[in-house]
Formats: sequence, structure tokens, C-alpha cells
Amino acid sequence: MDEEKAPRDRIQAYLRQSADLKRVVAEDCADSILAAANLIADTFRAGKKILLCGNGGSAADCQHMAAEFVGVLNKDFRRAGLPAIALTTDTSFMTAYANDFGFDGVFEHQVETLGNPGDVLIAISTSGNSANVVRAVEAARARGLQTITLTGRGGSVTALANVSVAVPSNDTQHIQEAHLAIEHLICELVEKQIFSAQAGDSK
Repeated sequence: MDEEKAPRDRIQAYLRQSADLKRVVAEDCADSILAAANLIADTFRAGKKILLCGNGGSAADCQHMAAEFVGVLNKDFRRAGLPAIALTTDTSFMTAYANDFGFDGVFEHQVETLGNPGDVLIAISTSGNSANVVRAVEAARARGLQTITLTGRGGSVTALANVSVAVPSNDTQHIQEAHLAIEHLICELVEKQIFSAQAGDSK
């Protein structure tokens, strides 16, 4: 019985820890989440686009979030696509650039090439210290882009952002789980702002 109970206890403890962190995020990060959604909605209304960057699980989040914008968040609500590009998907560019010049500039160079004043860069880093993400945010600021960061607790990139959503944790897995919920929320809030009249007509 004890051998069977140990994994079950771990399952319950892990999921409770994840849920507890999301409760803290709901209290501590609501204003910054709304500010991020407002900035993105204003950017789309102005005819500008979103760029996204991050590493590992955060790279997957970039692709997930871009897919929600370009596609749809909810398949029951058909709408026009919103322009978002994940800077994590072009493996030919990334491997060529990293091989020739190093990995720290793979997002920075894409921001300098693809970003325009008025666009927004969403930079996702659980530590907030990833060198290639920090350099991308610095390049975005220099080029006239607005910046949003999704991080854990602390990290140097938060001070560079126009809007910083900082999950109050140092646990990478739980930060990533909270980030996914935040990303879905941002997409939902943006959709409602931009397509509220259309959504009302479809009811």
C-alpha cells in the first residue's frame, strides 16, 4: 500500500502546487496580464504585428501563442487571423546563424530584420536571464518596438519591458504551466477587444 501511495501522493502534491501558484498569479499578475492584452490589442488595431521569442518550453509557448493569434483560440468563433510570428520556427536560419555567429544573437537578428516601429515583441523566459532573449528585447527597444516579457520571479529582462508579467516562482515547470494559462488569457482578452461586435453577432 505504501509503495502505491507514494506516487499518488506525489501526483496530488504536484498538481496542488501548480494550482496554488495559479491562485497567486490571479491575485498578483491580473493587472500586468490586462496591460499586456491591451498593448497587443492596440498593436493589432494599428495594423502592426507581434513577434515572439523564447527557448525550450518557452519556444513552444511562442509557437502556441502565435498559432492562437493567426488561427483561432476557440474553433466555435471564426474570425480573421491576427499577425504573429514565432521567431523560434526557422531552423535553417537559426542553425546557420548560430553556427556562424553564436546562439545569443538568433532572436536579436530576426527582430532587427523583421521588426518595425509599433510592433510588439513578446519575450518568454522562465529565468528572465536568457542572453538571446535579453538581446532580442534590447534590439526591439532600439528599433522602436514595444516589449512584453513573461518570466518567473526576477531576471534582468523584466526591467527592459514595457509590460512585465512575472510569475512569482523559481520553479521552472510551474512557471511554464502558469505561462500557458496566462498566454491563453491574453489571447482571449485580445480577441474580445478586437472582435467584440462580431462575437456578439454570432451569439
